Order: sequence, then C-alpha cells, then structure tokens
Amino acid sequence: MTTCSSKLIRPKAQSFPIFQVICLVVRFSAFLVVGLQTLPMSLVAQERINNPEIYSIPADMSGVHFYLITVDVGDAVWDNFGHTALRVFDENSNTDVVFNWGNFDIGSGAVEFSWDFFKGIMNYQLATSSPSQEFSMYRFQERTVWQDRINLTNPQKVRLYRRLMWNLEPENIVYPYQYFYDNCTTKVRDYLDEALSGRISQQFTGMTEISFRHQVQAHYQSVSLIALSLDVLMNSNIDRAMSEWEEMFLPLRLRDRLQYVRSDVAENSEQLMLLSDPQVIMEFAPPTKETDPYRIASIVLISPVLLLILMLKRVRKSFYATRSQIGFKAAGINFRILGLLGLLTAFFSGIYGILMLGSWFFSDHSDTHHNINLLLFWPTDILGVLVGLRWLFLSKPWPMTNNSAPFINYYLLAHVIAMIVYAAIAFLELVTQSIGNIALYVLPGFLLFTLLIWIVGFERAKLRNNLF
Repeated sequence: MTTCSSKLIRPKAQSFPIFQVICLVVRFSAFLVVGLQTLPMSLVAQERINNPEIYSIPADMSGVHFYLITVDVGDAVWDNFGHTALRVFDENSNTDVVFNWGNFDIGSGAVEFSWDFFKGIMNYQLATSSPSQEFSMYRFQERTVWQDRINLTNPQKVRLYRRLMWNLEPENIVYPYQYFYDNCTTKVRDYLDEALSGRISQQFTGMTEISFRHQVQAHYQSVSLIALSLDVLMNSNIDRAMSEWEEMFLPLRLRDRLQYVRSDVAENSEQLMLLSDPQVIMEFAPPTKETDPYRIASIVLISPVLLLILMLKRVRKSFYATRSQIGFKAAGINFRILGLLGLLTAFFSGIYGILMLGSWFFSDHSDTHHNINLLLFWPTDILGVLVGLRWLFLSKPWPMTNNSAPFINYYLLAHVIAMIVYAAIAFLELVTQSIGNIALYVLPGFLLFTLLIWIVGFERAKLRNNLF
C-alpha cells in the first residue's frame, strides 16, 4: 500500500513478481505506521537551510513558479492511493523540474528488497525529472494528472526553494518511508506548511469521521484480494479517526484542502487562494471497482461447504475404523471438491498467520502486531496443504495413527473453540480492532469447513505406517 506513484530506479517492478506479492500481503499490512505525527526538523538542518551562503538562490524569485502536481490512482498495487509531486519553473534560467519523492531502488535484488520491506525498512528517495518525462510515465499508466499553481510570496518561495535544495543533497535524498505520515504527499504538505510558517497545520486542526482502515479499503476497491488481505493483516492501530492534517497523506485530499487556504499574494487588489489556475494535464477513467471481496469470500467458502454437507452419508463401519461413520456420496468427486477448498483455506489461513506472527517478531510494521485475527488464522494451517493434496488426488480421508489421532483431534477442537471465541469477541465488540466483516462473511464458512473436515476428512489408518 503506498500513496506514491512509486517509480523504481532500476529495474522495473514488473520484472519481479515477488515484489508484487509482498506489496499484496504487507501493504498494506497498509496500511503500516510507526507514528502519525510529523517529526520536526533538527536545528542543525534548519540553520543550514537558512544560511544564505550555502544554497544559491535565483536573483529574481518572482520569476520562479511552483506548481502542485496531483496524480490519480492507478492499476498497480503501489499506485492505488495516487501521487503528489512539485514542479518548479524558473523563467530566468528556463529550467523546469519536477520533484518526486516516490522513488525506490531494488538494485540489491528483489529478494533482499522484499525482505527489507517486510521488516519495515522502506528507503524511498527524492528524484528529479523533466515534466515531459514525468507526464509520459503517467500517460503510459493511464492516470489522470492535475496541475495547480501555488501562489507564494517571494520570501515564501525562498524558504521552499532552500528546502528543496537541502533535500537534493546526497545525504538528504533518501528518507524512511512511512505510509501515513512520511510519503511523497506529506513531503509536499510539510514543505508548503513550512514555507507558510505553519499556516496549513494551524488551519486544519479538526478531526474527521474516517479511519485509516476505511481509506485503505476504499482505495483498494479495484483489487479485491488486496483489500481483503489488508483488512486481515492490519490491527487496531489504523481504526482510529484521522485528523484533518493526517488525512492529507492522500494526494487528492491534500489538493482539496489546499484549495481552502488563502495566499498572501494579491492580484488586482484581491487576495488569491493558495492554489489557482487548475489544469487537467491528462484525463483517464479511474480503475474499475471489483466485487466486494467479502461477498466473494463468503460465496467461495459457504457454497461448496453446503454442497458437501448435502452429500454426506452414513457408511458401514469397518473393523479397523473406530472413529467416523460418515462419508461422502460420490466420494471421488466430493473429496476433490474438499481438496480444492482445503488447499485454498490452508494456504490463505497459513500465509496470513505467518505474516501476522512473523511481523510481530521481525518487522517494524507495528500495524500488523498484536492482531486479533491470529485467533482465526493460524500459521500452522499451512500444513493443511498436504492434507488437501491427498483429498484432491487420492479422493480419500487422511489416515490417522494412534499417535497422530489425538493431535489432529485436539488441533481441530482448538480451532473450533478459537472461532467461537472470535465470534463472541466480534459480537460483543470487546476489541477496538474492526473485525465485523471477517466475522460476518469469512468466519461462518471457515467454521463449517473445519467441522466438515473433522467429520469426514480423517480416518483411522489400516496400518500404523500408512501415510498415503
């Protein structure tokens, strides 16, 4: 999950599917925040920026013009929140440069980059390009781009220009990216606020009624699987309401709110707004919204489970079987259906559990720690893939020995109890984390599936050493 139009320095992201997988399950983690307050600049940095001997400033700042570049959401995983950049045109030197804070480098390799991403090490960097280069990229991505003139006084332009020159120094180009409070959009927000002596932060001090989770879900409506995965992976940290200032981590919200800020610049004796002369550089249709992921999950889980329940029958008890007397009609077909569903549930439950538990110990992504969804999705469920493969290819129950039977029975019992506890927590609203959709759409099918495999998915083995 990223709010930037993240541009890889080298090579292109499309060459590394593993990176897109990490973006899918960790991004979000989305949503993912260390803190939601802007860190103040050090006094040393401020003194350096204000030192007139360090940075060369154009003699005529009235000929330097700043523009806010806002880019709509895209189809890529990292483009679903949009992007913000600054354009600086100096008519004195005829230079035209776009400052873009949404770049990252995976030159060290996709695997190492993905592991760092999982651990919470996300080093983004500032890059500059010409407007033609920047706009051609968005045209290729088919994303709408808006441009607004930023009306600043000459002293305000100097402060902003010095900040950009400071940011271009090699030691300042790279920064630790944080989704909600330090990204390509908040960089522009903070720099403009600094140039205006804090006027933006002073004007937008209220609270919204929208949570970070709501914005994450809303912006991933075009990618259902990501929306569902992020909702599972994120904890209660992102369920609080955002302030107006915090909400401006979103490019479109920043542009919208800046339109209500008054400038100190007057034209024809009339005070201007901070943004003026809006232009649509290019326009494309936004990504198409997909079906609600929870409806899909509910149908995928409930429908085959109900079908399999209708296909249950009593079977003759053999001399070696002491546990189950329930089986399937047309066992060949129905065990394959059970196998496919088993592979699906085991894979997603196991992967979700591994990511949530693993990030708790190894990642700085605090929004995936202490997640109540670990009660429902267990890392050990990934072992169920082996069981599902037997159901799929051999159309037979998994054989249990005297040693494995107690473990399997207790494991399934513990899973059922955990699901019941999860349902009670959701119904009674005992946690601040938003789990209503998961409890309503995912839990019923998951619970019925667990009870079903407990009844028909396992049987006593004929021989103690018989695994298949």
